[in-house]
Amino acid sequence: MKLTALLFTVEVSPMTRILTALLAIFVSLPALAEDWPQWRGPERTGHVAAGARVPDALPADPKILWHIPQANGVASPVVSGGRVFTLDAQDNKETVHAYDAATGKSLWALPLDELHKDSQSPAGPRCTPLVDGDRLYAQSCRGTLKCFSVADGKTIWESNYVKDFGAVFIGEKGKAEGATRHGYDGSPIIDGDHLITEAGGKPDAAFVCFDKLTGKVIWKAQSDTPAYAAPMIASIAGQRQLVTFIVEGVEAIDPATGKLLWRVPVKTALGRHVTTPVVVNDTVIVASHQAGLVGVKVSREGAGFKATQAWSAKESAINFSSPVIVGSHLYGLGPAKNLICVDTATGKQTWSQEGLFTNDAGHSHAGLIVMAENLLTLTDSGQLLLIAADPQKYRELGRAQVAAANWCNPAYADGKLFLRDNKELRCVVLVP
Repeated sequence: MKLTALLFTVEVSPMTRILTALLAIFVSLPALAEDWPQWRGPERTGHVAAGARVPDALPADPKILWHIPQANGVASPVVSGGRVFTLDAQDNKETVHAYDAATGKSLWALPLDELHKDSQSPAGPRCTPLVDGDRLYAQSCRGTLKCFSVADGKTIWESNYVKDFGAVFIGEKGKAEGATRHGYDGSPIIDGDHLITEAGGKPDAAFVCFDKLTGKVIWKAQSDTPAYAAPMIASIAGQRQLVTFIVEGVEAIDPATGKLLWRVPVKTALGRHVTTPVVVNDTVIVASHQAGLVGVKVSREGAGFKATQAWSAKESAINFSSPVIVGSHLYGLGPAKNLICVDTATGKQTWSQEGLFTNDAGHSHAGLIVMAENLLTLTDSGQLLLIAADPQKYRELGRAQVAAANWCNPAYADGKLFLRDNKELRCVVLVP
């Protein structure tokens, strides 16, 4: 009793309270660090977060924790705060879904927009959503952007690029106002308090920066035509830059103001640019099935920047599977359904491995995730490969069948892989 009384009379100093609060924050960080809240992961690079638990081998028959039906769509899943978010086609509408990551239980499902139907059948959503704290942002093929509450799906704010900024549907250049093809595919990006989109508005609203909480327009800039590639932000030549692969080529703008920093033309017949740019050693690399793999070197020039094409490689042309960088080498899916490794300083292949991708439709796909020193690769036939990120030679560390045919960039969180194939959303346990 005396001890109990003593404990209740001890005063806690302000400094102790601060240290306790900081400790609580640090204890919670590992779970947050393992989220996969947007297209291609925490930094849009395809890399898992530092310190995340990753497999060093693949089980021959990985455990499927749960699997649930999904309708048409190729938007990738994202994971945040113990929830999984996806889009599919329901009742002729693009529909946003929230599921419990541990069980696959549906939490809510709400329509985003009418389906956009084009020459590729069947119709369905293509743009990966993104999560920031308690908010989910989703963009439809028709150019509707909505901010949802993560908790219940309530719409907080929304915008429509056609009505608000005079845009036309994004399509392949030369088609009737671009409206006959695939629509808005490139996922928007969060930058601090802002959300930046490739709205394609005319004039001077190709890029639109919103206050992410209210939807208020912060700035509008440029008159370029967005393609299908998602933008990314990286530090290049000493400055943070938003890099985007537009119809006319590859360019960078200041994410704070929308000011153009540099542009390099990349000419193709239809401007069908799909791959997310990757950055290494102040070199921006983009890929097109027509132009090949292209390296753009960026440097300071006076108060501005100089950007020049350093190399190009037709033999390493990538169609629509975004590559990844490990060290000074790029790994991606080449034009001969071959996994390739490329020296980013020269554009030269160091190795090529065929026979991994079997899609007979002529449009093979590889969903690539960098896990420390290894690459996890989901093939278009649903096979999972663990490969050493070795620039000298192809070294396979394991393989397993985990899904059916797909064009999925999977999400990885808390030792689990979340992916969708043509029929289902699946949770695959890789680290128990």
